[in-house]
Amino acid sequence: MKDRDASPEPGAQEKVQPGYLGPTPPPGRPPAKGQRIYVERPEQLLDAVEILRTAPIIGVDAEFVQGRSRLLGENGPSHRLALLQLAIDGQCFVIDAWRLADLSPLAVVTENAEISILLHGAGADLHVMAERGLNVAHYFDLEAASRSIFGQNESSLAAMLQRAFGIHLDKSLQRTDWARRPLPPAMVAYAARDAEMTLALYYWLDEHYHDILVLHEYVGELEPVADWIEPFLRGSSSLPAELAVAEARAKGLLSEEQIYADCRAALLSLRHPMRRSRLLRLIADLSLTGLAPELQALLKAPTSDERAAAARALGRLGHQSSREAIRSLLQDPVYDVRKAAQSALRTLNSSPRPLTAQPTRLTDGARSWTIGESDDAASDSDWKARLRSLMDE
Repeated sequence: MKDRDASPEPGAQEKVQPGYLGPTPPPGRPPAKGQRIYVERPEQLLDAVEILRTAPIIGVDAEFVQGRSRLLGENGPSHRLALLQLAIDGQCFVIDAWRLADLSPLAVVTENAEISILLHGAGADLHVMAERGLNVAHYFDLEAASRSIFGQNESSLAAMLQRAFGIHLDKSLQRTDWARRPLPPAMVAYAARDAEMTLALYYWLDEHYHDILVLHEYVGELEPVADWIEPFLRGSSSLPAELAVAEARAKGLLSEEQIYADCRAALLSLRHPMRRSRLLRLIADLSLTGLAPELQALLKAPTSDERAAAARALGRLGHQSSREAIRSLLQDPVYDVRKAAQSALRTLNSSPRPLTAQPTRLTDGARSWTIGESDDAASDSDWKARLRSLMDE
């Protein structure tokens, strides 16, 4: 039994120094101001498309306003596209999506897998573009790439432009009303600049961090994994991992050997850092201690996402043999990794407290599960014990 009076893990109680502490390449030369073309008529859009369709790389940014989502129904709040800015070398087209009802001519650009679309924080921009019928076949997420290198608090466009070019990015118009018309020239220039800077940042990242940048390239379908794993990588599972897998095992749909084999195969096939990080969390959720050696190797992964996720997972798995390797991450250049290492060391140095899942029947007859400490001390309230008994049947 673990000695509760053991001295604290060295470094586990110390305050973690914030910020990125590693080296940074010399600042690059800020991009020269190019031609900015405002597009508000259909014939202007067709002219822009003729130029854009020949570009190999396009920096894209979007401005939107609060509205209603066609995808979520009339009652679903969403964002409506107001402007779409597309920057190529020497030119930036500012598309007035508020005035142009039909953006379909742009589909030959966005759906061309030979053209790389550059986005800084892809989620919202992809969503508002898709609502206007513009699906992106090939893109890079520069925010995610920056996060993998420098950490979550260092990955905004403003922070990255300061690091890459020594430029202070004015965000004073970020929350302005993009539905107003006519747009003042200052707002058009503000919108164009973000797309231009996204293009410039791509070149800087490609020069200095190419190997990590390409990990955040998305082309077509994601890497295949076992069907039961995919919902956890998408964050779309309606059940806690341990409960979902236990139910599948109780129904004879999964065996312990298959679970291990599928997770090992996913570790080998997945390349996107976010999906790999979610897989490591799934492994910890399922207490797959047999995979700890593979996870320990990821403490030296090139991306901060994986190093942090591996440290957290090993701590939750109680893998004492990883203690020294985790402790070395207290000196990692990325703050997120240092915090994850400290948390993992605290977990390894403490006795785990059992988690319980309390089922609550909702008005529609479904059950929701709240995970935490239970007030009921009865043995059958220990959800992990119940689930393990199901898995062993």
